Amino acid sequence: MIATELATPAMTALQSTLAAAAPSGINTQGVISFFASNVAPILLAVLGVIFIGRASRGEISKVLTSSAIAIVGLAFIAGAATLFFVGDYLIKLIFS
Repeated sequence: MIATELATPAMTALQSTLAAAAPSGINTQGVISFFASNVAPILLAVLGVIFIGRASRGEISKVLTSSAIAIVGLAFIAGAATLFFVGDYLIKLIFS
């Protein structure tokens, strides 16, 4: 009898804590901000080190070609992000 009286408030608190901690979905904004703040700068730094290493060996044409390809790739990524926001705006405009 005493054990159940002591355990009931603890069980209620545990159940409310578990119910509050239930995941509601994937935090996509957190994932995007993580990649933008951590992964992208590291990849750009690696590319920079590779380009500097090639340039120091005299392979300027390869560095310029690789740099141009990297810039075009970044432009495509920026364009895709822009189209994502424009599409989101158009869908909200049409279905609101």
